[in-house]
Amino acid sequence: MTSQLSPEIKNKVNQWLEGSYDAATKASIQALLDAQNYTELTDAFYQDLAFGTGGLRGVMGVGSNRVNRYTLGAATQGLSNYLKQSFPDTALKVAIAHDSRNRSKEFARITAEVFAANDIYVYLFDDLRPTPELSFAIRELGCQSGVVITASHNPKEYNGYKAYWVDGGQIVAPHDKNVISEVNKVAVDDIKFDGKPENIEMIGAAMDEKYLAQIQALSFSPEVIKRQKDLKIVFTPIHGTSVTLVPQILQQMGFENVHIVEEQALPDGNFPTVLYPNPEEAEALSMGLAKAKELDADLLMGTDPDADRVGIALKNHHGEWQLLNGNQTATLLINHLIQARKKAGKMQGNEYIAKTIVTTNLLDEIALKNGLEVFNTLTGFKYIAEVIRENEGKKYFLGGGEESYGYLAGEFVRDKDAILACALIAEMVAFAKDEGRSPFEKLIDIYTEYGYYYETLISLTRKGKAGADEIKAMMQGFRDAPPKMLGGSAVVQLADYNASEMTDLRTGEKTPIDLETSNVLQFFLEDGSKVSARPSGTEPKIKFYVSVKTPLNSRAEYDATEAKMKEKVAQIVKDLGV
Repeated sequence: MTSQLSPEIKNKVNQWLEGSYDAATKASIQALLDAQNYTELTDAFYQDLAFGTGGLRGVMGVGSNRVNRYTLGAATQGLSNYLKQSFPDTALKVAIAHDSRNRSKEFARITAEVFAANDIYVYLFDDLRPTPELSFAIRELGCQSGVVITASHNPKEYNGYKAYWVDGGQIVAPHDKNVISEVNKVAVDDIKFDGKPENIEMIGAAMDEKYLAQIQALSFSPEVIKRQKDLKIVFTPIHGTSVTLVPQILQQMGFENVHIVEEQALPDGNFPTVLYPNPEEAEALSMGLAKAKELDADLLMGTDPDADRVGIALKNHHGEWQLLNGNQTATLLINHLIQARKKAGKMQGNEYIAKTIVTTNLLDEIALKNGLEVFNTLTGFKYIAEVIRENEGKKYFLGGGEESYGYLAGEFVRDKDAILACALIAEMVAFAKDEGRSPFEKLIDIYTEYGYYYETLISLTRKGKAGADEIKAMMQGFRDAPPKMLGGSAVVQLADYNASEMTDLRTGEKTPIDLETSNVLQFFLEDGSKVSARPSGTEPKIKFYVSVKTPLNSRAEYDATEAKMKEKVAQIVKDLGV
C-alpha cells in the first residue's frame, strides 16, 4: 500500500474537497483520507480519464481517474464546446444510448442534460439499447455526434462513455485529441448540468424497426433460411442489451428454433452468472454451451453487455462442441459474405474488407484471392469506420472485423455490431447445413486452401499506477532489446507503430509505416509467424497476439498440425518471457 500521497495527487484531492462537488463525493474522498487509503486515492487521482480505442472508460467512483457525474459531465461539456467549434451556425443534434450496467441509465441522463443545457438537441433512447444501434441512429437522425454509456465487456465495477462523430464512427484523430483538449480546459464550475427539458426527445421502437430492416436487407438468400428454418440456435445475451434485438432479428429472418439461456436473459449490471461478461472468455459461455449440448443445437452465440461483440461455438470435425476464437469466426464470416454474394450474382467489383493489424492475415489471403481490396488498420473499430468513411461512394465495404470478436458488414453502422453479426452467422450456418456440411468442416477446407493459421492471445492484467508503469517498462524493454529468436525462428523485422517505422533487423534498414502512431510493436519471424505486443487502450492490460502459419494438405492432417502449432506458440510465449 502506498504510504503517502505525492504532492501532485494531494493537490488534486484538495481541489475536489474544496471545489463545487456534491457533499456525498467529498464525504467519500474524506473517508479514504481518514482511512489512510493512499493506494486507492492515488489510483483515483493520478491521472484524468482519457479517450482510448473505446472512448472514456474506468472504474466507477470518486476521483479524476474514475467514472462519475463529474468526469462524464466534463467529457460532455468539452465535447459540447468542440461540437460548437466544429459545426458553427448549425442546429446541433446528438443521440444517446446506454447498456445494462449499474448506473448506466443515470449516467445517460446526466450526459443528456449537459448536452441539453448547452442548447444541443438530444435524442435519448428510452431504455437500454445495443451500441451499434446508437451508431445507426446518429446517421439516421442526422446528428453531429452521439454517446453510449457502456464499459463493453469490462468487469462490473467499470463503466464508460463512447463518443461518436457525425459519420456514426467513434471519434478519431484529430477530433479525439481536440475533444480531450477541450475536456481538459473544463473546470467543475464550467459544467452545465441543468438540462432544458425541451431539448430532450425520447426515441425507441421506431428506430429499432429501421435498424433491423437494414440488417435483414443484408441477407443473401431467404430461400436457404426458409429451408433451414428449424436450425437449432442457442443464444445468450450474458445479462446485456442484445436480448432486446437478437431474438427479434433472428425471428424476422425466418429462424424458428431459437433458445435463449434464461439464467442470463435478464439485463443485470452485476452479471451474476459470470466472472466477466466477455464472450472471449470460455467461462462466460459455459451456460450457453451446456444448453447447446443438452438440446443438440447447431449453433451457440453469446454477446457482451453492449452487444458489439459476439462469441460462438460449433460442433467440430469430431462432433464435439468447440468455442471458436475471433479470428476463426471472422474467417468463416468473411468467406461466407464473399461466397454468398458471388452466388447471388451481386458482386460489383469494387468491394473491399477492412481488418486490424493484429487480426489474422488469413482474411487478407481470402479477400485478395477473390479480387477484393484489403485495408489494415490500427486496433480499434473506429479506424475501420474511418476507412469506410474515406471510401464511401467509391468502394463498397463488404465486411470486416477484429480478432477481439467484433464484426461488421454493410455501411449503415460504423462500429462493430453483434446484432448484425448474429444474424449473418446464423445465415452462414444455415448455408453450410443446406450444403450438407458443417461450418467447422468449411473452416478446415479454408485452411487446406490457404494454409493453417493458429492464433492465440496472451493478456496480462496490471492494475493501477504501478501496473501502468510496469506495462510501460515492458514495452520499452522490447523496443530497446527486441528478441532475436522466437519459437525457434529468427525475428527478422520489427514494426514500431509508435515510431511509425518498420526495421529490418538483419540490415538495419528502416521504412515508414503510413498509419497514425500507436503504442504497438510487431515482431515478424523468418518462418512467417507474427507476434504483436499492445497495451490495451481501455483496460489495465498488455496483450500479446501470436499468429503462426503452416501448410495443411488435407482434413486428415488437421489434428496433428494443430498440435504442432500449439507447441510452437507455447515456445514463442516462453521465449517472450511473459
